[in-house]
Amino acid sequence: MTDRARLFVTLEGYAVEGGFDQVGEPATCYSPTIALGQHAGPGAADDLWRHYESVLEIVPSLGFDGIRLNLEWARVEPRADEIDTAALARYLEVVRYARSLGLEVTVVLIDAVWPAWLGQEAWLLPWVAPYVVAHARRVVEYFGDDITGLVIFAQPDELVASGYLRSSAPPWRRSALSDAAFAHAQIARITDDLRVDDLVGAKLVPSSVVMTLDAAPEDILIARNSHGGSEIYLRSLVRGSGPTRVSAGLLAQHGGHWRVSASEELLSALR
Repeated sequence: MTDRARLFVTLEGYAVEGGFDQVGEPATCYSPTIALGQHAGPGAADDLWRHYESVLEIVPSLGFDGIRLNLEWARVEPRADEIDTAALARYLEVVRYARSLGLEVTVVLIDAVWPAWLGQEAWLLPWVAPYVVAHARRVVEYFGDDITGLVIFAQPDELVASGYLRSSAPPWRRSALSDAAFAHAQIARITDDLRVDDLVGAKLVPSSVVMTLDAAPEDILIARNSHGGSEIYLRSLVRGSGPTRVSAGLLAQHGGHWRVSASEELLSALR
């Protein structure tokens, strides 16, 4: 009999942390379109960069095995080869706090956002690949056994489709089929190279499934029982703000305090 899949709730850093794409803040691939007024940025968001602990302390009561945390590359390396050690130290505090609560922690290097200095067409540029590899190795060296798993690209198919086929995210291309195929191949090559990397490979999560809060509770139960050995990522703990916000979060703020906003049926499925 296979083990049940482990259930993780996600935290999408760019949408929830605050402190991106404004003057004096780390710039991401969204900064040009935000500056042009084409859409709003995340702004202060939920200010979780300073207050991650206020939402993490609720997670164990929800029945999750762990969290999947985005380590926003633009915050860690705001300019090429310039590492913000204070940002790494803060992320380490967050990881260790989650571990102190008995939670596993899988970290994500690239979800929907990357540093502005990589360019809008990052996944078409061969010189970007060595930077991704170096970043992955840096994260594993720094966090060591404090993290229990690592994901390089959270949703590579969605990253390519939204940017090159639907024009709903950087680089804002539509029906660019050949470039989409090239970007997908480059992302796959980066992931394959890191899978056999002597430092990074052992940390990579071998199998995972992403679900949203729109999923029916019974579908979450079925997934847990049919994907033994995998990690299931439920998006998301907090809805967030800006262009990468999710449709719903398990927690919402009421009177300055975080409260569970999910249905009892869903909470029962999680537990």
